[in-house]
Amino acid sequence: MKGRVWKFGDDIDTDQIYPGKYLPLTDKKEMARHAMEGTDRGEEFIKGVKDGDIIVAGKNFGCGSSREHAPVAIRGIGISVVIAESFARIFHRNCVNTGLPILILQETQHLNDGDILEIDVTSGKIMNQTQNKVLKATTLSQLEFQIMRAGGLLAYLRHQNKATKEGL
Repeated sequence: MKGRVWKFGDDIDTDQIYPGKYLPLTDKKEMARHAMEGTDRGEEFIKGVKDGDIIVAGKNFGCGSSREHAPVAIRGIGISVVIAESFARIFHRNCVNTGLPILILQETQHLNDGDILEIDVTSGKIMNQTQNKVLKATTLSQLEFQIMRAGGLLAYLRHQNKATKEGL
């Protein structure tokens, strides 16, 4: 994965990622149009984000409610991966379940807004091409990675079910 960094701070909650007033929306493309809208950079982000871009945040990214709308909107707007110092537990699970790649990196202060990163999500290697530095992030577990690679939990379970039926 390769993309440009959009940097956010600590404690970005799900209402900032996807404001509650849009909960009635069910079309994923329409939901994506509101990703990160509740942050102080929401308008700039929505106007400037491109497919493959990367969100980098501080601690406790995705705190707040348990709704899956937040990772669905982030993925839908074209973000390839979210890197944070830590994720709220339920948000972490929702990212895996919806197929949004995430990495944990304690040294997010070494990444700047606009940096170009090349990322190997399986190894956790982050090459900051702008600064010519390599960082190592904590990756998902093997099972979480399989679920994410399948496109989310439902796709993973369908694949597992099909493989089981074919094996009988």
